[in-house]
Amino acid sequence: MKLIATSWQDKLMEIRSNKVFEFTVIAIIIISALTIGASTYDMNPHWVKLVQWLDMGITLFFLVEIIIRMLAEKRFINFFKSGWNIFDFLIVTVSLIPIEDSEMVLLARLIRIFRVLRLISVIPELRVLINSLLIAIPRMSYVLVLMFIIFYIYAAMGSFLFEKINPVLWGDISISMLTLFRVSTFEDWTDVMYETMDIYAWSWIYYLTFIFLTTFVFMNMMIGIILDVMQSEHEKMSRETGEGEAGEVHWIKEHTSQMEERLERMENLMLKVVEKQEK
Repeated sequence: MKLIATSWQDKLMEIRSNKVFEFTVIAIIIISALTIGASTYDMNPHWVKLVQWLDMGITLFFLVEIIIRMLAEKRFINFFKSGWNIFDFLIVTVSLIPIEDSEMVLLARLIRIFRVLRLISVIPELRVLINSLLIAIPRMSYVLVLMFIIFYIYAAMGSFLFEKINPVLWGDISISMLTLFRVSTFEDWTDVMYETMDIYAWSWIYYLTFIFLTTFVFMNMMIGIILDVMQSEHEKMSRETGEGEAGEVHWIKEHTSQMEERLERMENLMLKVVEKQEK
């Protein structure tokens, strides 16, 4: 019985790791996204029925696919050790809620929209991007705190200096921060600057220093953090898959350590032999 179970599991593992199967899953996810988009249009009742049957087929395919992935694991619990597997399982499970004649129609339709996100869990490169973003967020928090401090200082200065010129833009510190956000995104910021320059000719210094700090310095700092994390995540993926320069280096290190252990054992055996001969 164990041999039969192992053979079935090996076959499921082959199916799961098969490139054709992976591309099929990606294609079905894309078709699912197109189906969701098509359902937002006013269509002929015949086409509506076709979309419903297509959606049902896609749901059944995802159900079979998730079952194959779960059964292919050597231990069933291992499937739930990955956050992406849990995400896929939840999306597929909730997708089983029927769309028609249900009190949860809105939830079912929203969940079907999120099935598009399964592309992230299927494509490794997209997983690397999302993982990099999640890891970079704690590091970026310090830059965001510093940005908030700069925004707060400049907003207070702007409110004190320019409130009488335009209270709509500089009435209080919260409105001033929104105005500065508009300036930092370059949304008609010159109109705001020229308005204050009519009263304070030197106010251009205020805007240019703020733009330099927020748009050029802090934004580039955040980009640098994300790039650094992405490089680390790519190297990590290369080590796991054994591909690329990082994968080759990792392979060499592993095999070098194994060779060193073997040499040590051989050396110990030779010493023991020499000691016996001396005795």
